[in-house]
Amino acid sequence: MSIPNWFEFALLSLAAYRVFRLLSEDTVLDRPREYVVGLSGWQEGRPTPPGYRVKLAEFLLCPACSGFWISVAWWLSYQLWEFGTVVAAVPFAISTVVIGVASLLNE
Repeated sequence: MSIPNWFEFALLSLAAYRVFRLLSEDTVLDRPREYVVGLSGWQEGRPTPPGYRVKLAEFLLCPACSGFWISVAWWLSYQLWEFGTVVAAVPFAISTVVIGVASLLNE
């Protein structure tokens, strides 16, 4: 078993956050997310559809819940293939930094 150094840890952490944000918040995945939780075709202001999966929606939106499992996936991947996982984490980490800088500059 291997423990990432501080740089790899930072990359993996930023990548895990970016994947969490993609799955829970980003509009690019609104339709797949609505389908998975049972809100396909639902419009705000209308009654919640009977197929709505409340617990799954809560899990997807919770950083302590889905964020933990996303982090575990990155860590397990790192255990299986350190170099490849770190390389794969770089674009996600850079994207997270871009989002952070844009948020600071827009305020």
